[in-house]
Amino acid sequence: MEALETARPGQDRPVIRAATAADAPALVPLIESAYRGDASRVGWTTEADLLDGQRTDEEGVTAVVTAEGSRVLLAEDPGAPQAPLACCHIEHRGDHAYFGMFAVRPALQGAGLGRVMLAEAERVARAEWGVREMHMTVIRQREELIAWYERRGYRRTGKMVPFPYGDERFGIPRRDDLEFELLVKELP
Repeated sequence: MEALETARPGQDRPVIRAATAADAPALVPLIESAYRGDASRVGWTTEADLLDGQRTDEEGVTAVVTAEGSRVLLAEDPGAPQAPLACCHIEHRGDHAYFGMFAVRPALQGAGLGRVMLAEAERVARAEWGVREMHMTVIRQREELIAWYERRGYRRTGKMVPFPYGDERFGIPRRDDLEFELLVKELP
């Protein structure tokens, strides 16, 4: 797939493109830095107070990059493509698409790149799969993050999904009341 948004010389706009399996080693540290450990505290999307351990690994990222009906979008600086600025995962699930694995470099959070990535994911889901809804699950204790999604048209459904306690691939919980809430947005 070609770049979805191209930058012209002298322009600071990142290029957004579909990731390949070769991008997985660079995507893992981006995702980890946005959610886990002290590095994640630079941004506002940290889960460090809720979860320890890993957010993902190279095997997991490679699996979603190469899966049928799955796409990982990444944003990169045209001058430094080896260090992704942001990424997200979308998956075609019949009548809707699922959005997840959303990460923006902590130092760049709050500058609008997240909004651009989310809008591009919605555009790709509509254009390529013809879906009319985007679904995602967010840890319900992440009120600030849920409010951010609500400002972008997502609505809380009240439907909860249990946190996968005991499966350290999703992190090591620091509390025993974690669960995910389903958020949904209709795509015009």
